[in-house]
Amino acid sequence: MFLKNMLLAGEQVIILYLIAAVGFVADKVGFFPEKTAKNCTDLLFYIVTPAVIIESFLNLEYNSETIKGLFIALGCGFLLHGLCVVMAPLLFTRCPNKEKAAIFRYASCYGNCGYMGLPLADALFGSEGVFYCSAIVISFQIFSFTHGIYVMTKGMEGKQKFDIKKLIFNPGIISVAIGMPLFLLEVEMPRMVLSPISYVASLNSPLAMLIFGTYIANTSFKSIFKEWRIYGVAVIKLLVTPVILLLLFKLFGISGVLLGSVMVPASAPSASNTALFAAKYGRDTGLASQTVEVVSFISIITMPVMIAVAQMA
Repeated sequence: MFLKNMLLAGEQVIILYLIAAVGFVADKVGFFPEKTAKNCTDLLFYIVTPAVIIESFLNLEYNSETIKGLFIALGCGFLLHGLCVVMAPLLFTRCPNKEKAAIFRYASCYGNCGYMGLPLADALFGSEGVFYCSAIVISFQIFSFTHGIYVMTKGMEGKQKFDIKKLIFNPGIISVAIGMPLFLLEVEMPRMVLSPISYVASLNSPLAMLIFGTYIANTSFKSIFKEWRIYGVAVIKLLVTPVILLLLFKLFGISGVLLGSVMVPASAPSASNTALFAAKYGRDTGLASQTVEVVSFISIITMPVMIAVAQMA
């Protein structure tokens, strides 16, 4: 089982990085330079990501078990990200560079729940795993578009100051506000509406990784080995947080497929959004990309371990 999980995690990382490699080459030959990629960030933020969130609600099957499982999984997601909110102010307080500290805090808190979590949950636990993992993705969107924005923008001077209105009225929150009532009221959307939403949502992973690839193309690989705090992010995101969460989930009596499914996103590497948010809010995209890159490669080993431990727990 451990070897199987490692192969599945490794395969998903390779798939994502092959797409990023296309973005890398496209930047180097001038087809899709970093400047253009940054302009596409708004497309992801304001159109593609909302489509992903709304589609996740529209694809859920409504019944008593679904409702119960949804709210339990959502509770796990809020516990997961709530822990991150508590931990964030305590992390990298001695980092002399506030810009770097913001990136490290975000990367330590937010994982690749969607791009990496959903395919792995599907491979390991089938449609039930995807369902539970989707609930974690919903909580991720709520927290990343609120607390995540706060982390990335806190302390910015002469750039974009933190705005409470933007914290509340953002694509993530608005999308949940649209999707949740549609699910709870069992609104059946016509295919003419569902198909465009699905097509736009399908752009999420490939477009995000293409953009990520252009950021990698413009970073110095030598600096990866100089910035030791990146490995601190890896320890926090891949080991400390998952272990704490596993203990908490077990304490609340969560087990079986549900436990395994929520541990997949809980043990996922730093979110690709780290680089996207860095670009959106004027942070160091090179450092953000390096952090995601290093933590993702290390996760090939740590994710299978955490998932296997959760299944044996």
